[in-house]
Amino acid sequence: MNIGEWKKKKLGSIKTIIYGRTAILILGFCMQLAALAMGYFWLRNYSFLFYGIFLLTSAIAVLHIFNARGIPDMKLSWMFPIAIFPIFGAIFYTTITIQPGTKVMYSRLKELQEQTAGLVKRNRDTWERLSEENPHMGGLARYLYNRDASPVYENSQVTYFRLGDEQFPAILEELRKAEKFIFIEFFIVSEGYMWDTVHEILKEKADQGVEVRFMYDGTDVLFNLPREYPGFLEAEGIHCKMFAPIKPIFSPHYNNRDHRKILVVDGKTAFTGGINLADEYINRKQRFGHWKDTGILVRGDAVERFTYMFLEMWNESEKKQEAFEKYACPAGSSVPSDGYVIPYSVCPLGPERVGEQVYLDIINTSHSYVHIMTPYLIPNHEMLMALIYAAKRGVEVIIIMPHIPDKRFAFLLAKTYYDELLEAGVRILEYEPGFVHAKVFVSDDEKAVVGTVNLDYRSLYHHFECGIVLYRNSRITDIEKDVQDTLEKCIEQTREDVKRRKPWEKVFGWVMRIVAPLM
Repeated sequence: MNIGEWKKKKLGSIKTIIYGRTAILILGFCMQLAALAMGYFWLRNYSFLFYGIFLLTSAIAVLHIFNARGIPDMKLSWMFPIAIFPIFGAIFYTTITIQPGTKVMYSRLKELQEQTAGLVKRNRDTWERLSEENPHMGGLARYLYNRDASPVYENSQVTYFRLGDEQFPAILEELRKAEKFIFIEFFIVSEGYMWDTVHEILKEKADQGVEVRFMYDGTDVLFNLPREYPGFLEAEGIHCKMFAPIKPIFSPHYNNRDHRKILVVDGKTAFTGGINLADEYINRKQRFGHWKDTGILVRGDAVERFTYMFLEMWNESEKKQEAFEKYACPAGSSVPSDGYVIPYSVCPLGPERVGEQVYLDIINTSHSYVHIMTPYLIPNHEMLMALIYAAKRGVEVIIIMPHIPDKRFAFLLAKTYYDELLEAGVRILEYEPGFVHAKVFVSDDEKAVVGTVNLDYRSLYHHFECGIVLYRNSRITDIEKDVQDTLEKCIEQTREDVKRRKPWEKVFGWVMRIVAPLM
């Protein structure tokens, strides 16, 4: 049986398979929630003993919330379901909090990170030189190394892409150069021109003996790809994994998605940014007007951190020991230094909130300006106060948001923050041609971050993410120019615009703010 026949037999009608399975998954979740609710009401009325146990569970849950380490916003949000549904809310909180599966995963990822940390090129001279130039940046570099095993690099260069349309040709060019290995990790993969073109190159490279590993998030089984897709790619010689594929079994683990975008070729080049493998990201398909996204290409020593980021996630479910040293940057891959670069990853399972700390560091140490592009604006109290304080102390704070949102509820929620930000002097502008999916911070012509981390709770606390910090790199001027060019296509928001919102939009936004930290 050839691959075409295999695909036809296994996949059949892709849309039928996808939507049929999605309905089954939704039905499975609903049945479990219904059973839990019925059990709760039955047991509550069955005996004062059970009712007393449930009340004790609620009291213990409240005590745990008050005394546990964590984000105050999330603690307050948990109080809402416990106050409205005292017993059921406590049971739900306990179910979410006790996650043996995620604890095992976190332990495994830390073990893998310790293994790769012994291989990365931590040049102490580089860190000391950075600390002398800027103690604040030296402190950030120390934090990222100690908490994320991410060193600061000099012998590296980057290329910034203002659109997915610009990055895609560069991706194809680098893939065609591959001689040893290709590692790919994306959140969204959808069949169409973009993925089909990449897929053909991957097949060719696999046939040539290049090691190809491809990983994508399990939520793609709901709408984009059939569950059997990894088997199809494996038959073509492409090693493939789904991260946490969705099953009709309720589990809080499904809340932690792999939102990263990483592509590494031969340990020489790496890509990251907001761009996924779907046609809307390169404007071949219109979904929410013009799709504004950004990406970055890395060359030189810093590529090794992206290589190890990928291998750590890939090996999370593997039992066999990986030969990490096999994928170290090849000799001669260093390039002339262009400032400092720090690739970093975000793990939602441990105590550190690396993505949030990187953003807060840029906001709190800015002197002249901090310019932000983000698709979602759902900050916690600390982030909100940092933005407000920066504006009040004279820093030009500009936030570029979409004008055509992809998620209506998230857009209405974001608008509930507009008034207090605008009142403090923060400028908020919406990209009139369509949707902004870029995740960019740039400050003072010296610092910038490009990556996958949105300015919302999901990215900052629930998702696996990644990004790269640039300091005194020549490409920072390209990033700031992109911001300025984008501003020319934006509509500035005013407090009068906020007041003109419909009453139902305001009420909906207020309600959503209560549960936003748990979304």
